[in-house]
Amino acid sequence: MNSRPLVYFALCWVLGSAAGAGLLLSGLMLAGAGLAALLYVQVLRRKSSWLLAAACLAAFAGASAERLWADKHNVTGFPVRTEQTAADSGSGSDSISAYKVEVAGTILSAVEVDGDRAQFIMNVKTAAVAGEGAPRQLDELLLVHIKLAQQKDQAVAAGWKRGSYAVISGELNLPAEATNFGGFDYRNYLLGQRIHWLLKASGLSSVVVSPGARFSKPSLLSHIDDFRNSLGRRMDVLFPAEQTGYMKGLILGMREDLDPEQFRQFSQLGLTHILAVSGLHVAVFLYVLGGLLKLLRMTRERMLLFMITAIPFYVLLTGAAPSIVRAGIMAMLGLFAARLNKLKDGLHLLAAAALLMLIWDPYFLMDVGFQLSFLVTAGLIVGVQPFRRLLPQGKKLKGLFDMIAVTVVAQAVSFPLTIYYFNQIHLLSLLANFILVPFISFIVMPLGGVALVLDALWHGGALGIGSAAAVANRLSFGVVLKLSGMRQFHFIIGTPPLMWVAYMYTAMGVSLSVLYRRGKRTLPDISLQQHGSNRPLHGGEEPAGEAETQPLGLPEYRTGANNKDPATGGSWYKRMPALLYMMLIASLAVPVLWAYDPEWNSRDAYVSFLDVGQGDSILIRTAHGKNILIDGGGAVTFRKKGDEWKERGDPFEVGRKVLVPLLQKRGVQQIDLLVMTHLDSDHIKGLRAVMANIPVKRMLWNGTVKQSEDAVNLLGSAAEQGIPMYRSDGGLSWKIDEGAVIRLLGEQRNDYDHSSVPYLKEQNGHSVAMIVELYNRSFLLTGDADSAEERAILARTASSGSLAAAELQDEGNHSIAQQSVPSSAIDVMKVSHHGSKTSSTAEWLSYWHPSTAVISVGRNNSYGHPNNEVMERITAAGADIKRTDLDGEVEFRITARGELFVRHMLGP
Repeated sequence: MNSRPLVYFALCWVLGSAAGAGLLLSGLMLAGAGLAALLYVQVLRRKSSWLLAAACLAAFAGASAERLWADKHNVTGFPVRTEQTAADSGSGSDSISAYKVEVAGTILSAVEVDGDRAQFIMNVKTAAVAGEGAPRQLDELLLVHIKLAQQKDQAVAAGWKRGSYAVISGELNLPAEATNFGGFDYRNYLLGQRIHWLLKASGLSSVVVSPGARFSKPSLLSHIDDFRNSLGRRMDVLFPAEQTGYMKGLILGMREDLDPEQFRQFSQLGLTHILAVSGLHVAVFLYVLGGLLKLLRMTRERMLLFMITAIPFYVLLTGAAPSIVRAGIMAMLGLFAARLNKLKDGLHLLAAAALLMLIWDPYFLMDVGFQLSFLVTAGLIVGVQPFRRLLPQGKKLKGLFDMIAVTVVAQAVSFPLTIYYFNQIHLLSLLANFILVPFISFIVMPLGGVALVLDALWHGGALGIGSAAAVANRLSFGVVLKLSGMRQFHFIIGTPPLMWVAYMYTAMGVSLSVLYRRGKRTLPDISLQQHGSNRPLHGGEEPAGEAETQPLGLPEYRTGANNKDPATGGSWYKRMPALLYMMLIASLAVPVLWAYDPEWNSRDAYVSFLDVGQGDSILIRTAHGKNILIDGGGAVTFRKKGDEWKERGDPFEVGRKVLVPLLQKRGVQQIDLLVMTHLDSDHIKGLRAVMANIPVKRMLWNGTVKQSEDAVNLLGSAAEQGIPMYRSDGGLSWKIDEGAVIRLLGEQRNDYDHSSVPYLKEQNGHSVAMIVELYNRSFLLTGDADSAEERAILARTASSGSLAAAELQDEGNHSIAQQSVPSSAIDVMKVSHHGSKTSSTAEWLSYWHPSTAVISVGRNNSYGHPNNEVMERITAAGADIKRTDLDGEVEFRITARGELFVRHMLGP
């Protein structure tokens, strides 16, 4: 510790900030006491001085206090108003209501115009709240959304600048919170940016913008925005249209125009860090700048000073994300130390950068980019050298093995956080990074940068270089497309607990230390043992200033008297390396295998009614790990001719933004049965994203086709992937595994060749209806069945009797057979068609007599769902009502003993 005081001081600061964010005061005190005890032991072992131990403890306390202070003052100055909701259902609860305001303040961020929406961050100074007298004096950030009414409004909004003074009339809304277990919490995300409210305004008539203070910080930053946008426009000319979004992200950190599908492919291969402007970009920038300054015959001292001055401008130009801020600070500190001829190793620079950023804003610690940037950089500094010793040491192919070491260490260090946040790993990621990172870094990026700079002097030459970069891009895109398309190498791992992440990094640190110690064994030490010496030739420890970077807190290995000389025998010594490496591999592999299937020994089954807004999506997990997904939600959009300009570049799509991340977080590696109850968009639109990201083994649908873009695209995707499709046939049942059965309701077709597939515009009355039985607990799921289909199902069910037929075998080991449906009370019923008045008749409710009724419905939907009369009928039937708009996701857990437990994401 004494040789690296700044590193340990920064580490304790990080621990203190994390403890302040995640622990109560009692837990914080306990953690502080534990750290004090650990530091005391280090002092007794003479690994740390009393002064350093006290400084580290003070760092922990100071960081904790800073985070607690930041949280205490991160509050809103606007009133929080509540209203009673769903009182008619008997399950009323208080919800925070929106209200009208007129605010005045300064535009702080660049204005983003996307389709019919303009968005920016505003610092509000005064606010007139509806129902209040005098305006409130505030100093608060708002995220402003302005809905544009006409296409010409886009140009007006794009002309607004940072630093401008704005007066806006609109409605104040709370950001959406997580409504599914493990879902993205937008409210908490914005809270980390000290934003508590969304201000929604309609039309330019609600906004008045005027020039602000000329020399304010936002006004000065607006000039950076203008320059950045001008460079973006140059790139629109220099590169093909399909590549401009990628090149803007690569060179300038502008990811707004990046193709979402292309980003998905890069993400699957773990290549998104290429698009995160970071240390590599700073290094290339400084290399090019240094070369130009050498041509001008500038002295070393002046050149270093000029580069230090240029770095902040480059950081601002590329968007000032945490990764580039970290790299910029490290580069500035390193250059300054080099100018003073006191350059230390990278760990000191990294520690100083972390300290400066967290002291400036403790919320940086919660940023995923911050975490990955610092951890991977630290891993490269500490881990490459020990790992490199495992590879051939000759001069031949030295550069190749150096690249292998860097790539492997970077992948290993990022693995735990990648699993925790992104839940997927591709076995070809290592190969993709090894091939593409150098190619893009040393060919594409320099070509793009040179083309951009040269365009100001020689447009024709810039176009030529841009064409060369475009060819290189097509090569890299082809490799990405080919590798990401190999789905057999793509694995989904559910979000593990934080303790798993901590264990993995601890195990990596121990493994690294062992590798380092073994690598430090030297022949002189061994030869001295043969002559009776038990000490290294040089004795003692190396001076701190000469020590190379090594795992923190662990001494350098010295061969001692108890170690057998391999030249004189000692068979345990010969066996030790193999045994040791096997233990190290097991310490890392076993937790990964557990994370892949953490519930391998659980026999509970789950039925989850997911909150996907005004739509349906139900996830069923059987006791033996089979996954059944029924519908995938999706918004119904209506566009008039001439309104194409309203389309967003990256519109919200429930499958890609909500459903796929949820399934991945829960470790759904395969969907054994995908059910499309019918082909309306609010039930199937999200399924295309599911099929693109998660393998689907088989599909069940209502046996019809609908002339809609969503239906045609989905059925086409299923055909392209060769997914077997089965048409619903009333009376059939499927035994999924022990204790799990699906019984199909509805019309009996008996035409298993599926020769006739009719077109059907009105789909609701032809929904796939089923009863799912899990450990003898029953769930009635009927899609959007209307009253006519309900009556038909009741008539067929009541008169079905005992039907016997030959079994049908699917391609698995599961049987499909004709069986009768028992007439008995249902434990859980999904209310058809979101509680529409056209369904859930009194006869239907009387026949099934559900204990619990679940309504999947969107908040404040324009259809008026659920209907009041339907709610009254369900209440009269004695069913307990759960609603996704009020309760969020509703999850039922069924134990092997048939016990049924329910929990929901929102509400009491």
